[in-house]
Amino acid sequence: MRSEGSMTVDLSVRIERWPVAGAFTIARGSVTEVITVVAEIVDGPFRGRGECRPYPRYGETPEGVKADIERLGAAIADGLDRDALQARLPAGAARNALDCALWDLEAKRAGATAAALAGLPEPGPLVTAYTLSLGDPDAMFAAAAAAAARPLLKVKLGAPDGRDPERIAAVRAGAPDAELIVDANEGWTGAALARNLAACAEARVTLVEQPLPAGDDALLAEIARPIPVCADESAHGRAGLPKLVGRYDAINIKLDKTGGLTEALALAEDARDAGLTVMVGCMLASSLAMAPAVLVAQRAAVVDLDGPLLLARDREHGLVFDGSTLHPPSPLLWG
Repeated sequence: MRSEGSMTVDLSVRIERWPVAGAFTIARGSVTEVITVVAEIVDGPFRGRGECRPYPRYGETPEGVKADIERLGAAIADGLDRDALQARLPAGAARNALDCALWDLEAKRAGATAAALAGLPEPGPLVTAYTLSLGDPDAMFAAAAAAAARPLLKVKLGAPDGRDPERIAAVRAGAPDAELIVDANEGWTGAALARNLAACAEARVTLVEQPLPAGDDALLAEIARPIPVCADESAHGRAGLPKLVGRYDAINIKLDKTGGLTEALALAEDARDAGLTVMVGCMLASSLAMAPAVLVAQRAAVVDLDGPLLLARDREHGLVFDGSTLHPPSPLLWG
Protein backbone atom coordinates (compact mmCIF):
# COMPACT_ATOMS: atom_id res chain seq x y z
CA MET A 1 0.00 0.00 0.00
CA ARG A 2 1.19 3.52 -0.73
CA SER A 3 1.42 5.91 2.18
CA GLU A 4 -1.22 8.60 2.64
CA GLY A 5 -0.25 11.82 0.94
CA SER A 6 2.05 10.17 -1.57
CA MET A 7 1.72 11.04 -5.25
CA THR A 8 -0.73 9.12 -7.38
CA VAL A 9 0.71 6.35 -9.51
CA ASP A 10 -0.98 6.39 -12.91
CA LEU A 11 -1.07 3.56 -15.43
CA SER A 12 -1.76 4.28 -19.08
CA VAL A 13 -1.84 1.82 -21.95
CA ARG A 14 -1.72 2.48 -25.67
CA ILE A 15 -1.65 0.53 -28.91
CA GLU A 16 1.10 1.45 -31.37
CA ARG A 17 1.64 0.55 -35.01
CA TRP A 18 5.07 0.09 -36.58
CA PRO A 19 5.55 -0.38 -40.33
CA VAL A 20 7.82 -3.21 -41.40
CA ALA A 21 10.63 -2.53 -43.87
CA GLY A 22 9.00 -4.35 -46.78
CA ALA A 23 7.35 -7.50 -45.45
CA PHE A 24 8.20 -10.07 -42.79
CA THR A 25 7.24 -13.61 -43.75
CA ILE A 26 7.30 -16.80 -41.70
CA ALA A 27 5.55 -20.17 -42.01
CA ARG A 28 2.34 -18.76 -40.49
CA GLY A 29 2.04 -15.79 -42.84
CA SER A 30 3.34 -12.35 -43.75
CA VAL A 31 3.00 -8.94 -42.10
CA THR A 32 3.74 -5.41 -43.29
CA GLU A 33 2.86 -3.77 -39.97
CA VAL A 34 3.49 -4.71 -36.36
CA ILE A 35 1.00 -3.79 -33.64
CA THR A 36 2.39 -3.47 -30.12
CA VAL A 37 1.01 -2.46 -26.74
CA VAL A 38 2.89 -0.10 -24.42
CA ALA A 39 2.25 0.14 -20.69
CA GLU A 40 3.42 3.33 -18.99
CA ILE A 41 3.46 3.93 -15.24
CA VAL A 42 4.03 7.45 -13.95
CA ASP A 43 4.88 8.22 -10.33
CA GLY A 44 5.52 11.95 -10.00
CA PRO A 45 8.73 12.68 -11.92
CA PHE A 46 9.41 9.00 -12.61
CA ARG A 47 8.17 7.05 -15.61
CA GLY A 48 8.46 3.35 -16.42
CA ARG A 49 7.58 1.79 -19.76
CA GLY A 50 7.24 -1.68 -21.20
CA GLU A 51 6.29 -2.86 -24.69
CA CYS A 52 4.79 -6.18 -25.78
CA ARG A 53 3.70 -7.76 -29.04
CA PRO A 54 0.34 -9.54 -28.75
CA TYR A 55 0.62 -12.73 -30.77
CA PRO A 56 -2.35 -14.48 -32.43
CA ARG A 57 -0.57 -17.86 -32.13
CA TYR A 58 -1.20 -17.62 -28.39
CA GLY A 59 -4.74 -16.27 -28.67
CA GLU A 60 -3.75 -12.65 -28.03
CA THR A 61 -5.08 -9.47 -29.62
CA PRO A 62 -3.89 -5.88 -29.06
CA GLU A 63 -7.29 -4.88 -27.70
CA GLY A 64 -7.46 -7.85 -25.35
CA VAL A 65 -3.94 -7.31 -24.04
CA LYS A 66 -4.61 -3.61 -23.52
CA ALA A 67 -7.75 -4.43 -21.54
CA ASP A 68 -5.91 -7.02 -19.42
CA ILE A 69 -3.31 -4.43 -18.45
CA GLU A 70 -5.84 -1.68 -17.79
CA ARG A 71 -7.74 -3.91 -15.37
CA LEU A 72 -4.74 -3.70 -13.03
CA GLY A 73 -4.71 0.10 -12.94
CA ALA A 74 -6.11 0.30 -9.41
CA ALA A 75 -3.72 -2.38 -8.17
CA ILE A 76 -0.76 -0.52 -9.68
CA ALA A 77 -1.92 2.71 -8.00
CA ASP A 78 -2.11 0.78 -4.74
CA GLY A 79 1.49 -0.41 -5.03
CA LEU A 80 1.37 -3.73 -6.92
CA ASP A 81 4.98 -4.83 -7.41
CA ARG A 82 6.69 -7.24 -9.78
CA ASP A 83 6.52 -10.20 -7.42
CA ALA A 84 2.78 -9.82 -6.85
CA LEU A 85 2.20 -9.28 -10.56
CA GLN A 86 3.35 -12.81 -11.36
CA ALA A 87 0.20 -14.20 -9.71
CA ARG A 88 -2.16 -11.55 -11.09
CA LEU A 89 -1.60 -12.21 -14.79
CA PRO A 90 -0.64 -15.37 -16.68
CA ALA A 91 2.55 -15.55 -18.70
CA GLY A 92 2.11 -13.67 -21.95
CA ALA A 93 2.25 -10.28 -23.60
CA ALA A 94 0.17 -8.32 -21.07
CA ARG A 95 2.28 -9.37 -18.10
CA ASN A 96 5.44 -8.72 -20.10
CA ALA A 97 4.59 -5.07 -20.79
CA LEU A 98 3.60 -4.43 -17.18
CA ASP A 99 6.52 -6.34 -15.66
CA CYS A 100 9.04 -4.44 -17.80
CA ALA A 101 7.35 -1.12 -17.00
CA LEU A 102 7.69 -1.90 -13.29
CA TRP A 103 11.39 -2.74 -13.71
CA ASP A 104 11.93 0.54 -15.54
CA LEU A 105 9.99 2.53 -12.95
CA GLU A 106 11.86 0.90 -10.07
CA ALA A 107 15.19 1.75 -11.70
CA LYS A 108 14.17 5.37 -12.25
CA ARG A 109 12.95 5.73 -8.66
CA ALA A 110 16.17 4.24 -7.29
CA GLY A 111 18.48 6.22 -9.54
CA ALA A 112 20.03 2.90 -10.54
CA THR A 113 20.02 0.66 -13.58
CA ALA A 114 17.76 -2.34 -14.04
CA ALA A 115 20.89 -4.49 -14.23
CA ALA A 116 21.97 -3.27 -10.80
CA LEU A 117 18.50 -3.96 -9.37
CA ALA A 118 18.68 -7.49 -10.77
CA GLY A 119 22.12 -8.04 -9.26
CA LEU A 120 23.68 -8.36 -12.70
CA PRO A 121 26.79 -6.78 -14.25
CA GLU A 122 26.10 -3.82 -16.49
CA PRO A 123 25.34 -5.13 -19.99
CA GLY A 124 27.81 -4.98 -22.84
CA PRO A 125 27.46 -5.17 -26.62
CA LEU A 126 26.05 -8.32 -28.20
CA VAL A 127 26.08 -9.85 -31.67
CA THR A 128 22.52 -10.47 -32.80
CA ALA A 129 21.21 -12.70 -35.53
CA TYR A 130 19.69 -11.00 -38.56
CA THR A 131 16.52 -12.61 -39.87
CA LEU A 132 15.84 -13.59 -43.49
CA SER A 133 12.16 -13.94 -44.31
CA LEU A 134 10.67 -17.03 -45.87
CA GLY A 135 10.45 -16.82 -49.66
CA ASP A 136 11.21 -18.81 -52.77
CA PRO A 137 14.80 -20.10 -53.08
CA ASP A 138 15.88 -17.40 -55.53
CA ALA A 139 14.56 -14.61 -53.31
CA MET A 140 16.23 -16.13 -50.26
CA PHE A 141 19.53 -16.44 -52.14
CA ALA A 142 19.34 -12.73 -52.98
CA ALA A 143 18.47 -11.80 -49.38
CA ALA A 144 21.34 -13.91 -48.06
CA ALA A 145 23.79 -12.39 -50.52
CA ALA A 146 22.73 -8.89 -49.44
CA ALA A 147 23.30 -9.82 -45.78
CA ALA A 148 26.35 -12.04 -46.32
CA ALA A 149 28.68 -9.76 -44.34
CA ARG A 150 26.65 -10.29 -41.17
CA PRO A 151 28.14 -12.94 -38.89
CA LEU A 152 24.88 -14.68 -37.92
CA LEU A 153 21.79 -15.15 -40.08
CA LYS A 154 18.49 -16.58 -38.93
CA VAL A 155 16.67 -18.28 -41.80
CA LYS A 156 12.90 -18.62 -41.76
CA LEU A 157 11.73 -21.94 -43.18
CA GLY A 158 8.63 -24.10 -42.70
CA ALA A 159 6.78 -23.70 -46.01
CA PRO A 160 4.44 -26.59 -46.86
CA ASP A 161 5.74 -27.01 -50.43
CA GLY A 162 8.62 -29.37 -49.60
CA ARG A 163 11.27 -26.97 -50.95
CA ASP A 164 12.97 -26.06 -47.68
CA PRO A 165 16.09 -28.10 -48.59
CA GLU A 166 16.40 -25.91 -51.71
CA ARG A 167 15.90 -22.79 -49.64
CA ILE A 168 18.62 -23.52 -47.10
CA ALA A 169 21.03 -24.54 -49.87
CA ALA A 170 20.30 -21.25 -51.63
CA VAL A 171 20.94 -19.25 -48.45
CA ARG A 172 24.23 -21.04 -47.87
CA ALA A 173 25.26 -20.28 -51.45
CA GLY A 174 24.37 -16.62 -50.96
CA ALA A 175 26.17 -16.29 -47.62
CA PRO A 176 28.98 -18.86 -47.68
CA ASP A 177 30.76 -17.60 -44.55
CA ALA A 178 27.92 -16.62 -42.21
CA GLU A 179 26.79 -18.80 -39.35
CA LEU A 180 23.24 -19.98 -40.08
CA ILE A 181 20.44 -20.86 -37.71
CA VAL A 182 17.01 -21.96 -38.92
CA ASP A 183 13.52 -21.30 -37.58
CA ALA A 184 10.77 -23.51 -39.00
CA ASN A 185 8.02 -21.98 -36.80
CA GLU A 186 6.30 -25.38 -36.34
CA GLY A 187 6.07 -25.76 -40.11
CA TRP A 188 7.62 -29.20 -40.63
CA THR A 189 5.94 -32.58 -40.34
CA GLY A 190 7.34 -35.73 -38.82
CA ALA A 191 7.58 -37.25 -42.30
CA ALA A 192 9.73 -34.37 -43.58
CA LEU A 193 11.82 -33.92 -40.45
CA ALA A 194 14.77 -36.18 -41.28
CA ARG A 195 15.11 -34.82 -44.81
CA ASN A 196 14.97 -31.21 -43.69
CA LEU A 197 17.44 -31.72 -40.83
CA ALA A 198 19.83 -33.47 -43.21
CA ALA A 199 19.62 -30.53 -45.61
CA CYS A 200 20.35 -28.16 -42.75
CA ALA A 201 23.34 -30.25 -41.69
CA GLU A 202 24.62 -30.19 -45.27
CA ALA A 203 24.35 -26.38 -45.21
CA ARG A 204 26.30 -26.24 -41.92
CA VAL A 205 23.35 -24.89 -39.94
CA THR A 206 24.23 -24.75 -36.24
CA LEU A 207 20.73 -24.66 -34.67
CA VAL A 208 17.15 -25.42 -35.75
CA GLU A 209 14.26 -23.78 -33.90
CA GLN A 210 10.88 -25.44 -33.40
CA PRO A 211 10.80 -27.81 -36.38
CA LEU A 212 7.51 -29.47 -35.36
CA PRO A 213 4.23 -28.19 -33.95
CA ALA A 214 4.40 -27.87 -30.19
CA GLY A 215 1.93 -30.72 -29.73
CA ASP A 216 4.03 -33.10 -31.85
CA ASP A 217 7.44 -32.52 -30.36
CA ALA A 218 7.59 -35.80 -28.41
CA LEU A 219 8.92 -37.23 -31.69
CA LEU A 220 12.14 -35.27 -31.17
CA ALA A 221 13.06 -37.53 -28.25
CA GLU A 222 12.89 -40.58 -30.52
CA ILE A 223 15.21 -39.50 -33.32
CA ALA A 224 18.88 -38.78 -33.78
CA ARG A 225 19.30 -35.01 -34.01
CA PRO A 226 22.22 -34.18 -36.33
CA ILE A 227 21.89 -30.51 -35.36
CA PRO A 228 20.91 -29.04 -31.98
CA VAL A 229 17.17 -28.37 -31.86
CA CYS A 230 15.77 -25.38 -29.97
CA ALA A 231 12.32 -25.04 -28.37
CA ASP A 232 10.46 -21.85 -29.23
CA GLU A 233 6.68 -22.21 -29.40
CA SER A 234 7.01 -25.16 -27.00
CA ALA A 235 8.84 -23.03 -24.40
CA HIS A 236 7.14 -20.45 -22.20
CA GLY A 237 8.01 -20.49 -18.50
CA ARG A 238 9.66 -22.64 -15.87
CA ALA A 239 6.59 -24.83 -15.39
CA GLY A 240 7.02 -26.36 -18.84
CA LEU A 241 10.77 -26.87 -18.62
CA PRO A 242 10.76 -30.58 -17.62
CA LYS A 243 8.91 -31.53 -20.83
CA LEU A 244 11.63 -29.97 -22.96
CA VAL A 245 14.50 -32.01 -21.55
CA GLY A 246 15.28 -34.92 -23.85
CA ARG A 247 13.33 -33.43 -26.74
CA TYR A 248 15.35 -30.26 -27.20
CA ASP A 249 18.95 -29.17 -26.86
CA ALA A 250 18.23 -25.46 -26.42
CA ILE A 251 15.48 -23.04 -25.44
CA ASN A 252 14.52 -19.71 -27.01
CA ILE A 253 13.50 -17.34 -24.22
CA LYS A 254 11.23 -14.50 -25.31
CA LEU A 255 9.80 -12.04 -22.82
CA ASP A 256 6.41 -12.02 -24.54
CA LYS A 257 6.18 -15.75 -23.80
CA THR A 258 7.59 -15.74 -20.27
CA GLY A 259 5.47 -12.78 -19.26
CA GLY A 260 8.31 -10.39 -18.59
CA LEU A 261 11.89 -9.98 -17.46
CA THR A 262 11.27 -11.38 -13.98
CA GLU A 263 10.31 -14.86 -15.21
CA ALA A 264 12.79 -14.74 -18.10
CA LEU A 265 15.76 -14.30 -15.77
CA ALA A 266 14.59 -17.20 -13.60
CA LEU A 267 13.88 -19.41 -16.62
CA ALA A 268 17.35 -18.79 -18.05
CA GLU A 269 18.98 -19.98 -14.83
CA ASP A 270 16.80 -23.08 -14.59
CA ALA A 271 17.30 -23.91 -18.27
CA ARG A 272 21.07 -23.81 -17.87
CA ASP A 273 20.80 -26.00 -14.78
CA ALA A 274 18.77 -28.48 -16.87
CA GLY A 275 21.54 -28.65 -19.46
CA LEU A 276 19.80 -26.61 -22.15
CA THR A 277 21.60 -24.02 -24.24
CA VAL A 278 19.98 -20.60 -23.83
CA MET A 279 18.93 -18.49 -26.78
CA VAL A 280 17.25 -15.12 -26.28
CA GLY A 281 14.84 -14.04 -29.00
CA CYS A 282 12.06 -11.58 -29.63
CA MET A 283 8.81 -10.91 -31.37
CA LEU A 284 9.03 -8.29 -34.09
CA ALA A 285 8.69 -4.97 -32.24
CA SER A 286 10.50 -1.72 -31.47
CA SER A 287 13.59 -1.16 -29.34
CA LEU A 288 11.50 -0.72 -26.19
CA ALA A 289 10.52 -4.40 -26.39
CA MET A 290 14.12 -5.49 -27.01
CA ALA A 291 15.77 -3.48 -24.23
CA PRO A 292 14.86 -5.65 -21.20
CA ALA A 293 15.84 -8.80 -23.11
CA VAL A 294 19.37 -7.41 -23.45
CA LEU A 295 19.87 -8.25 -19.76
CA VAL A 296 18.88 -11.90 -20.23
CA ALA A 297 20.94 -12.10 -23.41
CA GLN A 298 24.22 -11.27 -21.70
CA ARG A 299 24.81 -14.94 -20.86
CA ALA A 300 22.98 -16.43 -23.85
CA ALA A 301 24.77 -18.58 -26.40
CA VAL A 302 22.60 -17.23 -29.22
CA VAL A 303 21.02 -13.77 -29.41
CA ASP A 304 18.20 -12.81 -31.79
CA LEU A 305 17.14 -9.26 -30.93
CA ASP A 306 17.04 -7.77 -34.41
CA GLY A 307 13.42 -6.57 -34.30
CA PRO A 308 14.20 -2.86 -34.82
CA LEU A 309 16.41 -3.67 -37.82
CA LEU A 310 13.39 -5.13 -39.60
CA LEU A 311 11.14 -2.10 -39.07
CA ALA A 312 10.84 0.90 -41.37
CA ARG A 313 11.45 3.14 -38.33
CA ASP A 314 12.16 2.80 -34.63
CA ARG A 315 11.20 4.87 -31.61
CA GLU A 316 13.18 7.77 -30.15
CA HIS A 317 16.30 6.78 -28.19
CA GLY A 318 16.17 3.33 -29.81
CA LEU A 319 18.88 0.72 -29.56
CA VAL A 320 22.08 1.43 -31.47
CA PHE A 321 23.27 -1.22 -33.92
CA ASP A 322 26.68 -1.28 -35.57
CA GLY A 323 25.96 -3.82 -38.27
CA SER A 324 24.90 -6.82 -36.20
CA THR A 325 26.42 -5.53 -32.96
CA LEU A 326 23.70 -4.40 -30.57
CA HIS A 327 24.65 -1.88 -27.88
CA PRO A 328 22.95 -1.76 -24.46
CA PRO A 329 19.93 0.53 -24.13
CA SER A 330 20.18 4.10 -22.97
CA PRO A 331 18.24 4.84 -19.75
CA LEU A 332 16.25 7.26 -21.90
CA LEU A 333 14.79 4.18 -23.59
CA TRP A 334 14.52 1.75 -20.68
CA GLY A 335 16.21 0.57 -17.52
